[in-house]
Amino acid sequence: MCGIVGYIGKNSAQNFLLRGLKRLEYRGYDSAGIVTISDSSEATKLRAIGKVSELAELISKNHHNDTVGIGHTRWATHGKPSEQNAHPHQAGDVYLVHNGIIENYKDLRETLKDHTFVSETDTEVLAALINELYQRDDVKIEDAVTQALKLVYGTFGIAVVSTREPEKIIVARSGSPLIIGVGEDETFVASDASALIGHTDQAIYLNDGEMAIVKAGQVDLRDLSSQPVSMKVETIETNLQAVQKQGYEHFLLKEIMEQPDSVRSTINGRVIAAEHRAQLGGLNLTDDELREIEHIVIIGCGTAAYAGQLAAYYIERLVDNVTVEVQVASEYRYRSFHLPKHSVALVVSQSGETADTLAALREVKRRGVKVLGVVNAVGSTIAREVDGGVYVHAGPEISVASTKAFTSQVTAMTIFALQLAQAKGVGLQEIDSYIEELERLPDEIQSVLDAKQDEMKQVAKKYAAYEHALYLGRDTLAPAAFEGALKLKECSYINANAVPLGELKHGTIALIDDRFFEVILVQDNWLFEKTASGVAEVNARSGHVLAITDSSKPIEAETIVRIETKLDLLVPLVLNVAQQLLAYYISVERGNDVDQPRNLAKSVTVE
Repeated sequence: MCGIVGYIGKNSAQNFLLRGLKRLEYRGYDSAGIVTISDSSEATKLRAIGKVSELAELISKNHHNDTVGIGHTRWATHGKPSEQNAHPHQAGDVYLVHNGIIENYKDLRETLKDHTFVSETDTEVLAALINELYQRDDVKIEDAVTQALKLVYGTFGIAVVSTREPEKIIVARSGSPLIIGVGEDETFVASDASALIGHTDQAIYLNDGEMAIVKAGQVDLRDLSSQPVSMKVETIETNLQAVQKQGYEHFLLKEIMEQPDSVRSTINGRVIAAEHRAQLGGLNLTDDELREIEHIVIIGCGTAAYAGQLAAYYIERLVDNVTVEVQVASEYRYRSFHLPKHSVALVVSQSGETADTLAALREVKRRGVKVLGVVNAVGSTIAREVDGGVYVHAGPEISVASTKAFTSQVTAMTIFALQLAQAKGVGLQEIDSYIEELERLPDEIQSVLDAKQDEMKQVAKKYAAYEHALYLGRDTLAPAAFEGALKLKECSYINANAVPLGELKHGTIALIDDRFFEVILVQDNWLFEKTASGVAEVNARSGHVLAITDSSKPIEAETIVRIETKLDLLVPLVLNVAQQLLAYYISVERGNDVDQPRNLAKSVTVE
């Protein structure tokens, strides 16, 4: 994996491919490449290690006005970053770009005796297999592709061109997203809608098991048995402004600062204070069905899982006759788990394409359990496969590290908790307390951003040289601590870990020495004294405590960041904003690639 683009039409393919790949840089990658085909069926293949800017330099020296081509940014799965391992891969007349993993590539490679392999990749094996099948009499490129895909195991989103049939691009998917953009006398291909913005707002989202013959202004959609499939053209809702930095140095800071607006978008029309109620329009559950729910499993990976952990506290507090469990999707899909009667699953994913989460979704559905999605990306695979759910409407996240999606995911699941509570007859007073706080949340986040940005920049300078950090919190601040540690480690490369504060003395306290700093989240509630005791335990072992708190009470910490807020229930979300700023400014201080941290990809579409 990571990013695919394609163009066929009347304009320069190189221009579109380069712009598209630049749009997909946020997904994380180690090399990039394109191939275009001229009217005389000559191919120009250009590949480069590193940034798309390296590829752009190659293109500037080898510019062609070819009107068909495909391109790719690669995040290594097989073989180290190198020009030979970069896409597109070639076999004879066939050129291929691929997201995903071909699991049986070693066995297939052994059968392809006529091809001389030049890379370590599974993708070249698929290209060689297509080319071998393409040599048979009267075989079209689309036939060779479908025949080859019947022989492979794994996941794929592919785009294929041939110098023998330069008037078409063949695309297919199974487990890795692909989108076809429809224009006038031109057609676009991308693995992410952001590459299409500004060129077309009309798109066809391929489903698993579908392929398409793409021509200039034409799309022939089929299944992998070459049977016709009806097409649904949808409107891309994202605009060009949303995927630009708009004056910010990094997308990560822009997205942190957008949270007041993103939360407003999440609650807009869903939290109706005047009527003392909350509603989510896409659940596809009646009040009777909501009342029957006795067990909820929340499934996600990384930040989405931590959002689920925090939301679980709110669901449990609002609805005391429902059991909530939170599971990491990458493990849950392989467990012999049991879901009792009257269960519902909440599947959480920013991209809506997370491979592990999608696999867990399908396993849960196979067992007859209704699945609801909590997704940011409209038209994504998870959004299409769930029984109902909610778009969080946080807007595009370009930085690899998720920030505003986390806040909106927790917000959306809290609204779900309110709707469930209403159906189950929970008292108005309890429901109103959450509704009031949700309405206040955007302004409270704005207050933190206005008041604490400069302070967190200075705090970051103090702690940026450390190589180890420990995040601690109690109750709802425990999952917030886990999310804070994840943000720091993925952006700054500091070895940041988290444990619930009460667990500190059950082993983790052995780590604390002068090499660590500790971020302790402290809320001014019934657990304040117990949290203060935890701070004292860390201090007694030469810790360097950075306390982030909404309390004005004395705290014996090396550094204290005090957050003024009118919230009580949703305090973790405003303290988390300060954590996000800390991770951002430490990353900047350390000179890291903030938006594209090493080894990471925005959308994890392979295991």
